[in-house]
Amino acid sequence: MSYKQYSKRDAIKNYFPLPNEIFCLGLSTGEIAVYAYLMYCEDRKTFQCHPSYKTIGRAVGLSRNTVKKYITGLEQKHLITTEPTTVFTKDGRKRNGSLLYTIRPIEEAKEHYFDQQLQRAEEESARHKTRKLLEQRKQERACKG
Repeated sequence: MSYKQYSKRDAIKNYFPLPNEIFCLGLSTGEIAVYAYLMYCEDRKTFQCHPSYKTIGRAVGLSRNTVKKYITGLEQKHLITTEPTTVFTKDGRKRNGSLLYTIRPIEEAKEHYFDQQLQRAEEESARHKTRKLLEQRKQERACKG
């Protein structure tokens, strides 16, 4: 039995880093795919890129509208910011360009996620206390009447 010799992989060339934390932030598979594609496209110095919804969709196998939905989700989760751009056609007309995406530091997204989790826990605790108080009042009324 002979073994096939594989070429050595360059740890930097043809790879891009994806933060481990994205798997702990409650992202959907579509959001992870879109985020990974934006990380793949980004300029490593400016943390920016500008692929169109159509380009992203083609790369990750999603429709334009679905990509738009996931981009909105990534913005709400503080993983990216978007800015509109403009382009000029050959005949000088001004048109809307692709969005300019900026990949935000993962620490900001983690902090936002944990703040939301804490807020949800506090709201749930308040609801639980209210329910308990209402039940006690019902029991007191039932005992009196």
